Amino acid sequence: MVTRRGFLAHAAGLVAALAAGRRLWAVPPHAATPITIYKSASCGCCAKWVDYVKAAGFVPSVHDEEQMDSIKDDLGVPSGVRSCHTAIVEKYLIEGHVPASDIRRLLADRPDVLGLAVPGMPTGTPGMLAPGAAPEPYDVVAFTTSGSTSLFARH
Repeated sequence: MVTRRGFLAHAAGLVAALAAGRRLWAVPPHAATPITIYKSASCGCCAKWVDYVKAAGFVPSVHDEEQMDSIKDDLGVPSGVRSCHTAIVEKYLIEGHVPASDIRRLLADRPDVLGLAVPGMPTGTPGMLAPGAAPEPYDVVAFTTSGSTSLFARH
């Protein structure tokens, strides 16, 4: 049996939560997000990026492939943005060593693009920082199916 005092306490808690602008059923901002990753079995930096996204709260499903160009062709990754590994998160492609914060922003903003890329393999990107090496500045670009790109983030 619910007492009047218990009911009022629960109602007050609900009102306080709603007044604070919180949704009680909301998914935490960094909930585990599935990501499918295609990479070469022999690529050490790709394995480091897998570990990095896992530590950032993504749940990777990893596929070691030796014919990465055919995977990229099948997925529609434009040649100008290609890097060593390709991932799929929700409806977006992630090409290369893209930081987790940029992937999270992509999923939050949902721009009309095919995906994000860090073309090449710049030192200092997630998975590419070697001990003692100075990180170099790099850009994350958003790309479309036509191959056009725009700056998404600068690091």
